[in-house]
Amino acid sequence: MAYSMVDVSETVEILPKEASAKVKKSKGDFVIGIPKEIDSQEKRVLLTPEAVRLLTNNGLKVVVETEAGKKSKFEDKDYSDAGAKVVYSAKEAFESEVILKVEPPTIEEIEFMQPGSCLISALQLGRQSADYIHALNSKRITAVSFENLEDKVGGMPVVRAMSEIAGSTVMLVASEYLSSVNDGKGLILGGVTGVPPTQVVIIGAGTVAEYAARTALGLGANIKVFDNHIYKLRRIKQLLGQQVFTSTIDNITLAQALKEADVVIGALRAEKGRNKIVVTEEMVAAMMPGSIIIDVSIDQGGCIETAEMTSHSEPTFKKHEIIHYCVPNIASRVSRTASVALSNIFTPILLQMADLKGAEEMIFNYKWFMKGVYTYRGSLTNAHLARKFAMTHKELQLLLAARY
Repeated sequence: MAYSMVDVSETVEILPKEASAKVKKSKGDFVIGIPKEIDSQEKRVLLTPEAVRLLTNNGLKVVVETEAGKKSKFEDKDYSDAGAKVVYSAKEAFESEVILKVEPPTIEEIEFMQPGSCLISALQLGRQSADYIHALNSKRITAVSFENLEDKVGGMPVVRAMSEIAGSTVMLVASEYLSSVNDGKGLILGGVTGVPPTQVVIIGAGTVAEYAARTALGLGANIKVFDNHIYKLRRIKQLLGQQVFTSTIDNITLAQALKEADVVIGALRAEKGRNKIVVTEEMVAAMMPGSIIIDVSIDQGGCIETAEMTSHSEPTFKKHEIIHYCVPNIASRVSRTASVALSNIFTPILLQMADLKGAEEMIFNYKWFMKGVYTYRGSLTNAHLARKFAMTHKELQLLLAARY
């Protein structure tokens, strides 16, 4: 009996020491890397200096490649003062336990990453190939697509934040290209006393459409919203707080609205793959010369037949005398605002990840985080990617069950 009592006391004494040592080691090893974006079109950064200060104050280490925040007007000194280690090579930033990027890394950048590390970035499905997936799996990278991340209530925080920004920004873009300075129709977006208001057609009734409609209505424009989901049309009317023209997408009603439109916003989100084309070339040809089309969904294939992807350096082209603006990352036009919005989303996620001692525990504990994972420890776990690239995939939950 005495021996049994001694044995129990030894167990109680030893276990807390082991647990404490494990937590201490894990906290010190958790390093977040912020490489500089090499795509000249991408100006956003996923963590602001203020976010870095919060992370470092909580015991995390942050490595920032020099000039990573420069295009969003965040200087190296801002990050250094916030407690980050500023490095002068991409390799040093990519060698971190968790890498945060806006654009997905190139094959060359993946080579810099440590085996078993975690990548959080956009996936940009339309631009990817099987080689990209193979490169991640060869390094056993756990890759998380931030556009597929969900929050605790089933929303998509990154998509929503960037859609809010894109929706507000597209109307400002439309205003630029309607002006005579840009060889537009010479119209003010909205209206003034005694002059008929601008006509805006919005295709889609999601977040982009909501914020585009708010901006257009605020400027005094007339808007028409089209979508094939009645519940979305009902929702946008309630959110806008006023009666606006809404319609399901049928060729006759849509074609007539397009003939009278000064601005057309394509804001349909893809469902189960590529977007469906709802505006044909014939409809575009019948529009008034000098009108502008902005296809916000171009990164998912677009919903307007004449749309072709453009860039910030060459944002527009003309077809049938209609100006087309088809830049995929519109939020990058206002990179500082977008960076702050992204930083607000990822800072609490990183703090949770550090508390749980890594990305694996995040996946195991939170289904909303699991939704973004598409490669895990050498296996493709996304069925849609597997079909697209004719690859095999494994169910993430089965992999986790086998591991735990």
